[in-house]
Amino acid sequence: MGSPFPGMDPYLEDPRLWPDMHQRLITYSADVLQTVIRPRYHARIGERLLVTQPPRAIYADVALIERKRTLREPAAALAAGTDAPVVIDLPPEEVREPFIEIIDLASGGQVVTVIEVLSPANKAPGDDHALYRRKQQDVLSSRANLVEIDLLRRGLPTVFVPSTALDQIGPWHYLVAVSRADRRDQAAVYPCSLRNRLPRIGVPLADPDPDAMLDLQAVFERSYDNGAYADLLDYTLEPRIALDPDDATWVDGLLREKGLR
Repeated sequence: MGSPFPGMDPYLEDPRLWPDMHQRLITYSADVLQTVIRPRYHARIGERLLVTQPPRAIYADVALIERKRTLREPAAALAAGTDAPVVIDLPPEEVREPFIEIIDLASGGQVVTVIEVLSPANKAPGDDHALYRRKQQDVLSSRANLVEIDLLRRGLPTVFVPSTALDQIGPWHYLVAVSRADRRDQAAVYPCSLRNRLPRIGVPLADPDPDAMLDLQAVFERSYDNGAYADLLDYTLEPRIALDPDDATWVDGLLREKGLR
């Protein structure tokens, strides 16, 4: 059974489920692009290293680098009669976060486009957000195009488009923003509503080649089906990331119509 929603499923914004969905969106997007951009271009999956302080439930089910533990005596006062434990210091965890690079084989492997699917870490205040912003600025200062896909309602404004400019496009839940290397003064923006399918976006390549089309809804549906999320989600409950009252009413009616409530 597929998702009952016409577009993004807000139940998948749950931090416990999003890491798996994030990986699938990256992998299947790269697979789709590979079929339409070869032989001149190749879509490859890169990784960015995040260092997080425990406890930090961002990407619990993504491969973590094994960490060495150091032992020390407890610093806190112990209750009378309590045996002294051995206290283990937990160093920062290294988490690898994927993104897509499209490289141009005709120019010796130059990166022409970077595609990011934003994660909770990218949008949360702190070092990880700052790291993502630096990577974002590096791309915007280069000759590469940038595509940012934000399917998370919660968190800091993070796409490269200023919030003041986004206010002009009206209400939206999710967003795709494209910056072309030869037109940094403009942004192609795809505002996405919870109530509509995800867009078919144009992924820019090198001039004079036309954009490669990426159907985000098809990628999402493949991710949903292959991730077997229908087995994991309980639509009788409210989504973990709260909805606005109007949207909550609409979601309730949709799920009742489909017999899931």
